[in-house]
Amino acid sequence: MLFTAFEFVFLFLPATFLGFMLLRRVGDIAGALWLIAASLFFYAFWNAAYLWLLVPSILVNYALGRALARQTAGTAKKLLLAAGVATNLGVLAWFKYAGFLAANLGLLTGWDLALGTIVLPLGISFITFQKIAYLVDAYRGHARDPSFVRFALFVSFFPQLVAGPIVHHAEIMPQLQPGRWKRATATAAATGLSLFAIGMFKKVVLADGVAPIANLAFGEAAQGLAPAPAAAWAGALAYTLQLYFDFSGYSDMACGLALLFGIRLPGNFYSPYKAASIIDFWRRWHITLSRFLRDYLYIPLGGNRKGPARRHINLFLTMLLGGLWHGAAWTFVIWGALHGAFLIVNHFWNALLRRDAKAPRSRIGRVFGWLLTFVCVMVAWVVFRAESTGAAMRIYEGMLGLNGAPLTAFKEAYETMPLLRKNEFYQTMIAGLFICLALPPAISLVRWVPEAQALQGRPVLSRLFTVGMAVLTVTLFGFSVSKLGNFSPFLYFQF
Repeated sequence: MLFTAFEFVFLFLPATFLGFMLLRRVGDIAGALWLIAASLFFYAFWNAAYLWLLVPSILVNYALGRALARQTAGTAKKLLLAAGVATNLGVLAWFKYAGFLAANLGLLTGWDLALGTIVLPLGISFITFQKIAYLVDAYRGHARDPSFVRFALFVSFFPQLVAGPIVHHAEIMPQLQPGRWKRATATAAATGLSLFAIGMFKKVVLADGVAPIANLAFGEAAQGLAPAPAAAWAGALAYTLQLYFDFSGYSDMACGLALLFGIRLPGNFYSPYKAASIIDFWRRWHITLSRFLRDYLYIPLGGNRKGPARRHINLFLTMLLGGLWHGAAWTFVIWGALHGAFLIVNHFWNALLRRDAKAPRSRIGRVFGWLLTFVCVMVAWVVFRAESTGAAMRIYEGMLGLNGAPLTAFKEAYETMPLLRKNEFYQTMIAGLFICLALPPAISLVRWVPEAQALQGRPVLSRLFTVGMAVLTVTLFGFSVSKLGNFSPFLYFQF
């Protein structure tokens, strides 16, 4: 069931919210049990067999977390943590990487190691990282909540179940404590609905609006055709916008849905395409994944505590594994390696300019830094999107103008690709770039809630704010609903 499906918007969500508000009058536990049941139904709607993975994993990890919380420091506690992490990674490795490893071992050895079709359960990567973070927090003594109901809701909560954000135990569990899990206020509910409407607009209007160009360019490359420069650059830029609006749209919708139930999820995007360096980009893009990789991989590897050389190695390994987390293919490994290399170069550059680090950058310097960062990110997205390394190389050849003279190739592409002649495509691309580069991130709405509440003593401003948000929400929601109908899953569902 997609967030953008009619049955979700007009049946599941209203029924879940109404049931929650009624049962919350009985007590926190009743409301939590209702949300757990709704979340399990939401997950089973895709495939009921997925519950045979989700429910046992909740039980096992809860038991491991309790055991870790009771254990004193020592070898037994370390072994228990290692067993828990290995169990979670083992499940992820089987479903996500077994086929990839078998295929590559078969190529190296000549053995027939085909494992058949292994169906990847939705959200397994996000769920696995969330449970690993919980176990590590329990090991460190930061997760001591004994309530199984609250833990089950923390893992299964449907807004973030399938594609994040990757939440920490310490962020959600305190919000579920008795007496602290308040009913959603009218302001919070309005903010949640606004975030949901903005996220839906990003997905069904912007992301799906530029997707045909990206699909056409990368589809031709996958079939062995060499795209012209115009088609290659158009496809790369279209995918750069599609991926951002698709995933940030999902994250906005998830945060908005959570606010309806009185839960605040962490923001996952903060205008990443405004970044003026790769380091800044990773502080803004998929923030919860960056945080997880930093806290549970980069720092345990040694971080920057063992000198510059070791820091760069740790950084490269972290990005390499971060790339592999996205998918079992060499294209994702290469993407991670590219960003690891970009980050190392960025750190070297900063070290060279350290003596002038306090000096403000010129406007030209900021613009150049932004342009270089944006191009590097877009170039890396090519191999991330391509179905094979060969397809990625064909796109790169087109971007470099190796598939014919640029002007002639542009004319041929314009004549042979009807999509390039549609004004709607250019309007969507321009609108997408404007939103990415000129407007504040949608998650800023959450920060406006206290400001809106502060306006209660100023009725005119409060009324203007309320009316403005209502008009924006209704307009975006109505326009988005008019675009619904085609099955278009979120891109990060495959990761």
